[in-house]
Amino acid sequence: MLTSLQNSLVKQIRKLHSTKERHKQQLFLLEGTHLLEEACAVNYPLETVCCTPDWQAAHSSLWEEACSRCDRAEIVSREVLDAIATTVQPDGVVATAKRGQRQTQLPFTGLVLALETVQDPGNLGTMIRTAAAVGASGLWVSGDSVDLDSPKVLRASAGQWFRLQTAVTEDLKATVQQSQQAGMQVVATLPDATLTYWEVDWRKPSLILLGNEGAGLSADLAAIADQQVRIPLSPGVESLNVAIAAALMLYEAQRQLVCQ
Repeated sequence: MLTSLQNSLVKQIRKLHSTKERHKQQLFLLEGTHLLEEACAVNYPLETVCCTPDWQAAHSSLWEEACSRCDRAEIVSREVLDAIATTVQPDGVVATAKRGQRQTQLPFTGLVLALETVQDPGNLGTMIRTAAAVGASGLWVSGDSVDLDSPKVLRASAGQWFRLQTAVTEDLKATVQQSQQAGMQVVATLPDATLTYWEVDWRKPSLILLGNEGAGLSADLAAIADQQVRIPLSPGVESLNVAIAAALMLYEAQRQLVCQ
């Protein structure tokens, strides 16, 4: 059992708390039983799995499955587990997995989210979770957004990170234009748009453009959209959280598809 915080593996995993180190090591963290279950359910390749003796005893089947999918498995003390986790009260298991195992391209069909410079990991994780819930085809994020594999993004996605196709684009404008060339309508959210979001025909293949939490969508992206829509707000309410805005449009699209 690993008990020393000076152990080389412990030091390596602790470094993954930082974005820079995750990129350098090309690894990311999976924390908690539920995320590990979801990773195993879709056969996601694991690098290392660490758990406490109590967790192993309570989750023997999952431990065996995780061990069969990883390169290294270690039983660790509670002190070590607390040190390698980013959460305040980890439930007893932390794993690492390789970055770059995700899609680099998404299908230009169905319902897709495209996010520009989204910075809050909770927002991104929630949008991944919601997009998966409505059966969306995928989600693009611009290269200057929060890391797709940030620990907070994975937790906020409630495991749906493993089930929704996601990809990073370094040129979001070009990606949007490719979706248009493939026959998708591009819908941008703007506070001063004439149309409301429920007036769009969401039965068509659609890409929903959403912008940064503070600055919103950039003018050049908004300008190339086929439809510009607003979400009606009561007087004095400036805006909605971007994840809430995404959920409203995703579920309106689903409603129209179900009711057609």
